[in-house]
Amino acid sequence: MVFMRVLGRFILLLCLAATVAMGAQEANLPADGSGGGSDGTVPARELVQAKGAVVVCEGMIDDGLFQSIRRRAESAIAGGAGYLVFEISTYGGAVEAADDIAKYLILDLGKRVRTVAYVSTEAISAGALISVSCQDIVMLANTTIGACAPIALGAELKGVEREKVESFIRAAFMRAAEANGYPEALLKAMVTMQIEVYRVRNTATGHWEFFEGDGLPRDPNTYDLENKELICADDEILTLTASQAKEHGVARAVVAGRDEVFAFLADRDGVEFVGEPAVLRTTWSEEMVRWLNSPVVMSVLVMVALLGVYLELSTPGVGLPGLAAVVCLAVIIGSKYLHGLANWVEVAVLLVGIVLLLVEVLVLPGFGIAGTLGIACILAGLLGMLVKNAPGELPIPRGPEDWNVFAAGVLSLAAGFAGFVVLAMLSARFLPRMRLFSGLLLTAGGAGVAGQSVGASTAGMKVGDRGVVVSTLHPVGRARFGERIMDVVTQADIVEKGAAVEVDEIHGNRVVVKVAKVKQDT
Repeated sequence: MVFMRVLGRFILLLCLAATVAMGAQEANLPADGSGGGSDGTVPARELVQAKGAVVVCEGMIDDGLFQSIRRRAESAIAGGAGYLVFEISTYGGAVEAADDIAKYLILDLGKRVRTVAYVSTEAISAGALISVSCQDIVMLANTTIGACAPIALGAELKGVEREKVESFIRAAFMRAAEANGYPEALLKAMVTMQIEVYRVRNTATGHWEFFEGDGLPRDPNTYDLENKELICADDEILTLTASQAKEHGVARAVVAGRDEVFAFLADRDGVEFVGEPAVLRTTWSEEMVRWLNSPVVMSVLVMVALLGVYLELSTPGVGLPGLAAVVCLAVIIGSKYLHGLANWVEVAVLLVGIVLLLVEVLVLPGFGIAGTLGIACILAGLLGMLVKNAPGELPIPRGPEDWNVFAAGVLSLAAGFAGFVVLAMLSARFLPRMRLFSGLLLTAGGAGVAGQSVGASTAGMKVGDRGVVVSTLHPVGRARFGERIMDVVTQADIVEKGAAVEVDEIHGNRVVVKVAKVKQDT
């Protein structure tokens, strides 16, 4: 019996020794606990190697930035990057573009790589939505994040209209909170002013939890309700500093620079980043497209295009003003197309309108159906380019954000047209008096033709005076009246060189002519 007890204990000790040895082997440690090496040191664990890349996201958030982010992210993944750090520095922008970026981060990129938002200056408004859509947020010390209440261009959102917009944005933040583990109540308070948020300690776990004012827990045995802390009042929009974001669980870490971001990730995830992380910025062409679509630049392009058409129709032949108008129109169409606003249907409608208008001016007499349809097509094409839609859909704004984009585009067109009117009036009044530009506009002055002198004014001319066309009128050109050459215009009729004309109207220096009737001898 004693022998059996001793044998049992011996077998038990052998089993315990074998268990310790196996555990030590799994931990890469020797069974004797000496530390592994002959010098007693513990060998370092083998780290998983990974590649990282930085995608810089700064300035206005728009569809151009979304397209650029997607291009750069796919390029980094193709190069083997497993961590994408989005360096955020923005005060916001278009909600629709921010939501497109957010969905791309959560529904696509987040399933393939680790996404990290690195707030290098501020992530305000739409920038906050992009940041919380990443799986981690790391902030540079003394930076800020939050304040995503929607605003409308030239108007104030109130009542149901405001709630409709805020409801959509809140849902986008809640989607990010659920996907990436951020406090939902805090993110909602970044959008809506009426949300009051408290921080309450869970006495069972020792952790802080966040609740909206009307959703506070009532169990005093689980939560320390007497010492709850107000984080955001109901008359505030939540904006957090880097230290506050770290304390409240929005930011994973606060760092002193970009290098520390990767150091934090390496230490937390047990990875070793191979090589220097690539820093991917927007290209000059992407920035050019975004710049061309800015309201101010678009207004200038519209103004120059209209002014070029006006000057071209006021001068004989085809010259620099017409070329400038064509270039500006091409830039407007191209930038809208590349920006995702214009599709091929809208471009085709605009081009058809231009062709119809040219036919009406240069070919058909008078002004009729072709000209009217041309103007209608041009307006439809331009206005359609202000709304993002598929080729098979009508370009009608469908939400507050679409209306904001449309209103901004109409404002740019209106500003450009107003500038054109002012410059056209100034050019008609002052350019003919300047010797350098005297031949640019339709006036009584200017350079002669074939050595002929040009009258200095319409003085002495009267309705009914007859002359001969010296350069084809379509509808602008020149005619000889006695010893002087005059710039003249017809009522949209084309009059060939050598035809007889007579003065129909005189308005200051503007001479309107018509084909002269053949005189019959009596």
